[in-house]
Amino acid sequence: MSISIQNLTKLYGTQKAVNNISFDINQGEIVGFIGPNGAGKSTTMKVITGFLSDFEGNVLVNGLNVKTSPIEVKKIIGYLPEHNPLYIDMYVREYLEFIAKIYKIEGKIADAISHTIDITGLEKEQQKKIGALSKGYRQRVGLASVLIHNPQVLILDEPTTGLDPNQIVEIRNLIASVGKEKTVLLSTHIMQEVEAICNRVIIINNGKIVANDNSQTIKSTASGQQATVLVEFMQESNEELLMQIPNIESVKSVNSKIWLFKPNSSVDVRGIIFNFAVQNNLTVLSMQLQEKSLEDAFHELTQRK
Repeated sequence: MSISIQNLTKLYGTQKAVNNISFDINQGEIVGFIGPNGAGKSTTMKVITGFLSDFEGNVLVNGLNVKTSPIEVKKIIGYLPEHNPLYIDMYVREYLEFIAKIYKIEGKIADAISHTIDITGLEKEQQKKIGALSKGYRQRVGLASVLIHNPQVLILDEPTTGLDPNQIVEIRNLIASVGKEKTVLLSTHIMQEVEAICNRVIIINNGKIVANDNSQTIKSTASGQQATVLVEFMQESNEELLMQIPNIESVKSVNSKIWLFKPNSSVDVRGIIFNFAVQNNLTVLSMQLQEKSLEDAFHELTQRK
């Protein structure tokens, strides 16, 4: 395992920020680590990277214990915290040279810097001061600084916070690209990002793991209910009539001809709705299954007590 966490507990005073959690991440996986604010994501990441050493349980990175071998662990990890720490008065290339020397990179530092600048798309910005860069390019510099020593494991805490939609796609593509050869643990609040690039999703809530699987499985098992059904009729209808359909918990009007049906059980209600429509002289123009999103599953799992 690239990352192995067993029975991790972290206390702040009497508060359990992380409560006896366990999970493994294999080499080559990109794993989304999501949860509400204060759920324990950043604390867990700080433990993995060796920034927090006062905890209970065992945490291994590529077989190295983060408590007994913190320096060795830091050598093989690239860690981008939520608030990207940069020296804004330094030039991009100057800053990367500074980071490279800290890591005591073997071989030609200039070659390592040029390669990292190339893969992070910083060619046109490398002679600028970091303070003159946009937020998106500052995030690129942050990612370059964690990639410069070619780490085996990447820990990325909210890497797209504050970016515009175009910048988010650029950083997402960059993470997906470098993640093909590394192990990535990615924390984010953007569910589309998780579904786009992550092989697996771990959801944490109140310091405990509430889900650990691929996004499709989490969406399908978070609730026993069927997905909602969007139906367009040729004729106008009304809620009083449509609520007579069996196995329907609620009906919501998009307009007088388009309705959203929520089942009250795991029964597939599409055939039931169609038969009811025929019996009541309603012509069905379209019927669309509205699958539950990862965001829906996230809300359900993190609102449980």
